[in-house]
Amino acid sequence: MDEDRGAGHVQELRRGTVVLACLVTLSEPNYGYGLLETLSEAGFSVDGNTLYPLLRRLEKQGLLTSEWNTDESRPRKFYRVSPAGAAMVDTLMTEWTTLDTAIRALGERTTQ
Repeated sequence: MDEDRGAGHVQELRRGTVVLACLVTLSEPNYGYGLLETLSEAGFSVDGNTLYPLLRRLEKQGLLTSEWNTDESRPRKFYRVSPAGAAMVDTLMTEWTTLDTAIRALGERTTQ
């Protein structure tokens, strides 16, 4: 398989899952860099240039809330999933499960 083409498809697939990964992870408050580390440790590497605009967009959509912590020497903006975001997690997880089941079924049909 052409490596560039394969990388493009992988990137496209991951792009659709980064929203879900962020919403799931932010059930506990975290700041941007901490979220990058958490996702990376879980094997879900995301570039900061992708994550920070995404966090702002999800907040604007009402799926995240944010709060500045100025207790430390360097202020940090902490994000947390909102009630609307929690409902979206439920919706997306249901769809993820449905798609995973369907793709696995298709794969089993082709190997039989």
